[in-house]
Parts: sequence; structure tokens; C-alpha cells
Amino acid sequence: MQEVLSVHNLYKSFIGVKALNDISLSISQGEIHCLAGENGSGKSTLIKCVSGVYAPDSGKIVLNGHEYQSLTPAQAIREGVQVIYQDLSLFRHMSVAENIAIEKLRFENRRIVSRNEIRRIAAEQLEKIGVSIDLDQTIGETSLANRQIAAICRALAQDAKILFMDEPTTALTKKEVSRLLNIILELKKKGLAIVFISHKLDEVFSVADKISIFRNGFKIGDFNKDELDEKKLSHYMTGREVEYPRYVRKCKDDRVVLEVDRLTRKGHYENISFKMRPGDIVGLIGLLGSGRTELAMSLFGLNPAHSGQIKIDGKTVKIKSPMTAKKHRIAMLPEDRITQGLFMERMIRENITSSIIDKVAKNKIFTDKKAENDISEQTVEELKIRTPSVETVVGNLSGGNQQKVVIGKWVATHPRVFIMDTPTVGIDIGSKAEIYEQIHKFADQGMAILFISDEIPEILANCNRVMVMRDGRCIRILNEEDLEKPDAEKLISELISTRAEEEREEAVP
Repeated sequence: MQEVLSVHNLYKSFIGVKALNDISLSISQGEIHCLAGENGSGKSTLIKCVSGVYAPDSGKIVLNGHEYQSLTPAQAIREGVQVIYQDLSLFRHMSVAENIAIEKLRFENRRIVSRNEIRRIAAEQLEKIGVSIDLDQTIGETSLANRQIAAICRALAQDAKILFMDEPTTALTKKEVSRLLNIILELKKKGLAIVFISHKLDEVFSVADKISIFRNGFKIGDFNKDELDEKKLSHYMTGREVEYPRYVRKCKDDRVVLEVDRLTRKGHYENISFKMRPGDIVGLIGLLGSGRTELAMSLFGLNPAHSGQIKIDGKTVKIKSPMTAKKHRIAMLPEDRITQGLFMERMIRENITSSIIDKVAKNKIFTDKKAENDISEQTVEELKIRTPSVETVVGNLSGGNQQKVVIGKWVATHPRVFIMDTPTVGIDIGSKAEIYEQIHKFADQGMAILFISDEIPEILANCNRVMVMRDGRCIRILNEEDLEKPDAEKLISELISTRAEEEREEAVP
């Protein structure tokens, strides 16, 4: 097949740090090429060099036979380079059709267009991938899976020849992931070159033809898929053996820290009851829409329950706001660290101490910078946050280190109950292992942790009890003995799925 992209001896540094160190690779038509590596390994820097966001320090980029020392974004688009980032970069208030067509129309400098023309462009792209979705629905109203499809169609409308997809399956259900991967395979058949980036190694092996592995700015090697397995790939990515040891509760204190009794919020969940002791890591699993996140938000005071009771140390409490939750030493790691957990343009120091601003304030105007530094430096050391300084802006950190900052921000409040909503989403395997290790350490020290995830192996590795939710109800609580059985993974999978759910997902065009 014809070569679409090749890069030769690419170097790129930022303030003395080599993000790319002598990188060379090539990608052909009709090839799915995976870039594998931990956060900060150089994958994103390479994409930004090829798409014209960054200019390499040296080396060359060849697109469709045309050689560049560096490109502008407009040149990259003309060469057929399209990138779909994790946030998709869609306009939520505009329709699906408008989102698909707008970049093509803007790039062609079209000043006057008709609604029929917009719909024609959008329908044409959807036909290419054999999918039908509502073109008039706004992006804000449609599902995340359909937003992914709109982003792919937007790229196809601009005559994409090589499509970069960065973590495209984050937050999709199993059925939606399968559907998206099938679309990717169909695009491959039509001759599109696809660069696929995912921390989910099973997805990598299901679609990739070739895998290029990056570590610390270097390319470790190029491999055909059948030359690797998950263990080898993990080792090449990290330089070490990565294992996720099973959590076993060691705490001898069996007093109930948190008790939830028949908690109900109409339309979200109903009659939820459970208890948590010091050292418990209670898994909360269910499909998206099962009510798991809504329950967590209620425990943190973000959408108070309509009925039922929450008890702390046996005493009934009313948690009507996060401030009330914090007063009762309940913390929550949110589902989306970027929009809900961090001040991306502020320093690590400021983010970590933002949850305890009352303790580091000298008065109502100024904060005690020494106290901020002491607390944040201790947190950075304990959580192994990779940064040259606590003065580093959080937005400049890798995803795994950003997540550790959010965890550290809430650990600074000394919580007794820590709610963690999908704590490792979009995080590489090495950072996952470190976060798991830290969570186990918190539990060993007596913290009670509610661990929300839709990944069954993650739940089994980290939890000593598991609550399975479906359609707003807790349908089963599994104890230690249940989780130790060889068919535990199969049991949980069967519990979270229903025939109605399968039919609903299969009906999505």
C-alpha cells in the first residue's frame, strides 16, 4: 500500500526536556497503526508535530510524498491530516449536521451555504461509514457514541487521508466500543490510514496492524500485532513488570463509618442501602445510566436524595452540599478531572491546597505560602507526582499526574470516606498501578473508599466488596468470598447486563 506519512529523525524539546528523541516511523494507506506508551512518552507531541501545532526542532515529515521541516495546521489539513482529540472539539449547541459540515465549509471559505447543503455534506459522510443518526439533534443532546461518529464524519468531510484518534473509547459502553471499532475497521477497508491511541490494551490488539511503542521520548520499536501480547507490551511501555495485586482488607476495626439506608432520588436511583467500615474498598459498578454516579453525587451533597438516611458513626446527617460533606470528612474524586477536579491554569500548590483554603489562609485576603508549599510538597512526595516543582501549572502535567493532584487535593482534607468516580479513566498502565497502590495504602490506614468503575478487572483487583447497580437499583452486593470465586468476573458481567439494555443498544443505528 502507498505510504501516507513518514517521519524521519524527529526531535522536539521543551525547556530542556526532550519530548521526541530521534523518532522515525511510517504509516501506509489502509493501515491501523497504534501508538502505545505511557502519558508523557511523546505520542501527543508527535501528533502535534504532524498536524502543525508544534514545529519540530529538527528532522523531516513526509506527507503524500511532500517533504516538510515543519507544517502549519492549514498545510496539514490540505495533506489530509485529521486529529480527533479526547474532547472531540464539537459545538454542543449546533446540530449534528452542522458539526460535520462546518470545518469543510470554513476551510473552503464558503460565505453563503444552505441548510440543504449542510445536510447533504453530513449525510454523505454518514453513508461512507454505513451509519444513520439524527442530523437535526444538537450535539449536546446526542450520546457520546454519536458524538464520536460526528467527529469522524467531520474528518471525512475534509478528505482525511490519515486520521489520528486519541483515546476514542473513553466513557463508551461495551456495545458502543464494539460499534466504534467496527467503524474503524470499515474505514481501514476503504483505504484510510488510522493512528489509534488507547490505554485499553485489549482494544489495541483488536484493531491494530502495527504498534509503535514510545517511552520517555524515545521509540522503543515497531511491532506487528502478532509479535506482542499484553504482558510484553506493558513491559516495553514502562520498562518494568506491571502487576495489579488483589486488595485484601487488613483493618481490624469493624465499626460502621458510613451507613446508607433506603436512599432514593426519584428518576436516578431508589432504595439503596449499604454499610462501610474503615479499610473497606467497596466497588460500585453498573452500566452508564445505572445511577452509580448520581448516588455518589448525593453522598457528596451535589444532588441531595429525596428520601432515606445517611448515617456517619451511627448518627443521621443531612448532606445538602459539598461543604457539608467535607465537614463530615467525606471527599469525592470526580468523574472528569479536567472540568470538575482541577484549576488547569493554576499551579500544583494552589490546586492541592484549594480544598483546605481556610487552613492555609493567614487572613481573609492572603494565604500562607510556606504552609501551602509544605503541604503540597509532602503530597507530591507521597503520591509520586512527577513534576520539577509544586509551582508547575497543572495543565502541563500528564493525565496520570493530574489525577494524582486531584487525589492529593482531597487527601489534604483527611477524609474518612473517599468516593472515587472512575479514578483511572484515560490513564496509562504505569500510572494506574501507582494509583491502585496508593488507594490500597489509604484503605490500610483506615480510610473507607467507594470505588466506581465500569471495568470489571479493575473492580476485582481493588475491592473487597462490590455493589452491582442496574436501572437505579442495587441488585446484588458481593462479599469477599463471592469475589474470590473463579467465575466472579462472569457473574458481575451477567448482573450488570439485561436483555432490555442489549436490545436498546442494538437498536442504536
